[in-house]
Amino acid sequence: MTSTLLFFILYTGFFVTASFIHLLRIDYWWIRIWDFPHLQLTALTTAGLVAWFIVMPDFGWPQVLVPVSLLVAMAYQGWLIYPYTALHSKQVHALKRFSGQPDVETNTVRLLTANVYMENTHTPDVLALIEKHQPDIVLLLETNQTWKRALQPIEATYPHHVFCPLENTYGMLLYSRLPIRHHELRFLIQDDIPSIYARMELPSGQLIHFMGVHPMPPSPTEHYRSTERDAELLVVGKECRQLTGPIIVAGDLNDVAWSHTTRLFQRISGLLDPRVGRGLFSTFHARYFFLRWPLDHVFVSHHFQLEKLRRLPNCGSDHFPILVSLVYNPDPNRLDEVPEPEKDDLTETKEIIDKAT
Repeated sequence: MTSTLLFFILYTGFFVTASFIHLLRIDYWWIRIWDFPHLQLTALTTAGLVAWFIVMPDFGWPQVLVPVSLLVAMAYQGWLIYPYTALHSKQVHALKRFSGQPDVETNTVRLLTANVYMENTHTPDVLALIEKHQPDIVLLLETNQTWKRALQPIEATYPHHVFCPLENTYGMLLYSRLPIRHHELRFLIQDDIPSIYARMELPSGQLIHFMGVHPMPPSPTEHYRSTERDAELLVVGKECRQLTGPIIVAGDLNDVAWSHTTRLFQRISGLLDPRVGRGLFSTFHARYFFLRWPLDHVFVSHHFQLEKLRRLPNCGSDHFPILVSLVYNPDPNRLDEVPEPEKDDLTETKEIIDKAT
């Protein structure tokens, strides 16, 4: 065996394993972390396949297993990423204006959500971003008392708020121009990881359910397993399924859009992802373009149409902010497109929540 062939065998073995190991339903961080880099794995398996054809176009047995394995891994990565391309149909329909349409502006909600990174000192940049885009709702994550003091200038413009500044990188600050008719600061799974529920009123008088979340990720520096993160998302998902009326769930989920957990969350909650059919809108890591994936999410119920979805410029954080403009314009025909639980989804959801609690 030549050294070149040995290199290709080892290269293929590693990246094929990395491509499929996340399919194991094991919650340890060193397994779950491979949910994230599928875009990077696509590029690396493609590069390996091209290199094989250039350097060693040998299709004898068993050498042919190298390019075949790389091709299978590359195709699998493409299948995962495909929904977040323009080739896929859109889950959240774009707003189409026409005569006789109800007043769009009074049914519009503009949301800016950002993980600002607690140690970040670029607070004026965040204030400038809010001033420029004038969102109706601002959800800021990883905020402590320093951030709360720095953001006091916007409190007059955003008279409705829910504050939970913390020094553990899981603080949350919610600012709203829309009246908040009811709110709850909740600790759903872990007693130091908050989430926010608020019922807000649009100018039209329509009430909307809003949930801000930021569960702890599985990682060697955060938590040894993903169970608590998964359970928090699924608790929120179950609650969304039981609510009536329009729903928005936003925040840093510390999970990627194509993971099993996030897709399970969608089926349990019945919520839709505005990125499907439009793009990845990857928000992390803002400083390293080659290590970037979509961690910050906005999910909505079928009541909304999309006016705008943008990834905004970085403000000193390791995450990019997200700006989304949604219009309450329910279409009864869309009920058929709502994700539904499949097979053993409900059993799996119960098992994960029970394990975490």
